[in-house]
Amino acid sequence: MTPSYDVLVVGAGFAGSVVAERLASTAGARVLIVDRRSHIGGNAYDHLDDAGVLVHRYGPHIFHTNSHEVARYLSRFTAWRPYEHRVRARVEGRLLPIPINLDTINAVYGLSLEEEDVEGFLATVAEPRSHIRTSEDVVVGTVGRRLYELFFQGYTRKQWGLDPSELDASVTARVPMRTNRDDRYFTDRFQAMPRDGYTAMFRRMLSHPNITVALDTDYRSVRRAIGYDELVYSGPVDAFFDMRYGELPYRSLDFRFETHSTAVFQPYPVINHPNDEDYTRVTEFKYLTGQRHDQTTVVYEYPRAEGPPYYPIPRRDNAERYAKYKALADRTPDVHMVGRLGTYKYYNMDQVVAQALAVARRIATGRAAVDVRRTLTTSA
Repeated sequence: MTPSYDVLVVGAGFAGSVVAERLASTAGARVLIVDRRSHIGGNAYDHLDDAGVLVHRYGPHIFHTNSHEVARYLSRFTAWRPYEHRVRARVEGRLLPIPINLDTINAVYGLSLEEEDVEGFLATVAEPRSHIRTSEDVVVGTVGRRLYELFFQGYTRKQWGLDPSELDASVTARVPMRTNRDDRYFTDRFQAMPRDGYTAMFRRMLSHPNITVALDTDYRSVRRAIGYDELVYSGPVDAFFDMRYGELPYRSLDFRFETHSTAVFQPYPVINHPNDEDYTRVTEFKYLTGQRHDQTTVVYEYPRAEGPPYYPIPRRDNAERYAKYKALADRTPDVHMVGRLGTYKYYNMDQVVAQALAVARRIATGRAAVDVRRTLTTSA
């Protein structure tokens, strides 16, 4: 007999797991969630390495949000450890605060500005642009060419394989700039890390009896072998439609992990390397996790053109191609695209959770309406 489910969810990361949990818990749906990887958690997956250090396999994942709904929802599955993220950039032999703040500006220019002086100073070095089209326009028009070249140009070239003048303004519009000494990378109201790690949180999220998890499984191998009413898909949207309109490009990453026989390797959780090295940043995980251990593990990130998809490349031609796929997805009944890959957009983790909660509500509402119609038809 063919197994039957109400919903097939593709991908056990944030998007898929949240939708699966909500539909199982609130709509009583029988859910099968599949993932090609051997683990749950998607790119947020963490685990103990050979030294026993808790690491994030796919680079650092720092949770922060201004959404009470998202924080309240995830708190059902984890306790939290307060954590405010701080980053330094290695520039001209010094470690300087990033995002750029008052201390960064003073160090670069050899000044002693106070907070009330910053806006006036930046007005003297900025190169205003009449039309903001690219990432270069955003940064140069805000902080001037010197800070742009030191902190943004090289990093962006490595990260995206393109000069900032070739990238949409949204890339660097995400990077904040401070006129005070606040050196936190994020300023959200809620900043914390799952106390026991992300994988433990996902494990609790997917423990509902209505949810079946199948790992090391390609959804194409099961979609015709089971029955289901609706499909929630968090993989690449172009692959779902067999590249009908061509491939949507992504940037990928290689990760090089190193374990050191010392309690601390570097003075900050993340150090960016915007200029000389091939890697973009180095992360030391124990700052993030709060783990006590006599050894420490760091990861070096090397952006790549080929490999697993991580970052949709924000250019106009890519957006136009994605629009065709979105229109096709919107016309495909009972299929719901979610997450970075499914909607070809860079999201923070809390944004993915918010999107998934909204999609789950929409699916649950639709299923409830169908049930009402069936009841009325049967009664008649």
